[in-house]
Amino acid sequence: MTLRDDALKNNITDEMKIVAKYESVSEAFILKGLQNGSIAIPNNIKRRKKILYAIGDGLSVKVNANIGSSPYHVDVDEEILKLKTAVNAGAHSVMDLSLGSRIKIIRRKILEESPVMVGTVPIYETGFDLSAAKKDIVEMTIDDYLKTVEEQAKSGVDFMTVHSGVTLSSMNRMMNEKRILNVVSRGGSFLIAWMKHNRRESPLYEHFDEILEILHEYDVTISLGDGMRPGACLDASDRAQIEELIILGELTQRALDRGVQVIVEGPGHVPLNAVEMNVKLMKKICHGAPFYVLGPLVNDISAGYDHIAGAIGGAIAAYSGADFLCYVTPSEHLRLPSVEDVREGVTASLIAAFSADLARGRDYALKRNAIMSQARRNLDWEKQIECSLDPLKASKYRKESEIGENEECTMCGEFCAVKRLNELTK
Repeated sequence: MTLRDDALKNNITDEMKIVAKYESVSEAFILKGLQNGSIAIPNNIKRRKKILYAIGDGLSVKVNANIGSSPYHVDVDEEILKLKTAVNAGAHSVMDLSLGSRIKIIRRKILEESPVMVGTVPIYETGFDLSAAKKDIVEMTIDDYLKTVEEQAKSGVDFMTVHSGVTLSSMNRMMNEKRILNVVSRGGSFLIAWMKHNRRESPLYEHFDEILEILHEYDVTISLGDGMRPGACLDASDRAQIEELIILGELTQRALDRGVQVIVEGPGHVPLNAVEMNVKLMKKICHGAPFYVLGPLVNDISAGYDHIAGAIGGAIAAYSGADFLCYVTPSEHLRLPSVEDVREGVTASLIAAFSADLARGRDYALKRNAIMSQARRNLDWEKQIECSLDPLKASKYRKESEIGENEECTMCGEFCAVKRLNELTK
């Protein structure tokens, strides 16, 4: 039985109680969100986590960190260090996007070590397994894919990206769009190659009910992937993207009807003026399901600083109603992220998430922001560091300033406005 099944029977579970307490909302609020599909609690029954989070409407915005090896660089210990760095920086989940010869080992280790929810993209592992057997992705059978889904579900994966919205109709839309960048989704490209080679409908769409059966058995939340997401701002909101979104809306309802919790993934590159529209359109078409966005990046020219472009888009998206931000690191589009890239990416997305929560009047954000403001008024450096999103960096900067025990910082020194006004108002 899934948490959605429980909710539909009006059963308030321990998991619902835990997330309600964390969010400072009523258990009835969480129950209603699970019933109408606006809230998800990714929580595979095979893995007990130390920390449980809910994602969705009326809750604090959550942040995901993508980690995982590439075929060019496979280091199990490094990926575990990235996991720990992401969690310590404040990430609410991680996704293992590994490719390479040790993909199963890395996934197992991440599931063992992670205190937070873990997501995967099963078609990546399916594709790599086929490659290892000297086969191409176009030779994939639905049994190959379902085998991977079941193996990952049994191992404890909490949510899986499934690109069932990449169909013949959405592919044909894309082919007629004359996009600058056709498809930048790895999973999406796999399925387009498969459909063009086999000249038939995507197996992930045709066999969607069989995928749901496995996910339901282990209470794995389905994250409906956006294989047609724009990889260039000028491609955003085109007919291919919207065609897939309409299909995702239908699949959302089918998953909810089967008792499977749902998250819907959103576009990657979207100009500033189109972010809000994209969020509201997705919420309308996909029945208010939790919205999971990659960034979105609001320009295409920030290589080396894409975490900033993504945080700008993420703040607007979250304020407009997005529920879950997938971080973007400084190395996006350039290389596999380093451990430091992971830390910076998580922090940038947390800034976006907190800014949106503050603007939306979330109690926790208002309180934390007020504590920081008061600490600045009091020139209480320890409290300021403690309250910051990155205490390690804040502490490092303070120590490196060589200000000693002085109350002020090295920016203004004895001319500190706060110190002077404090003295005048004593």
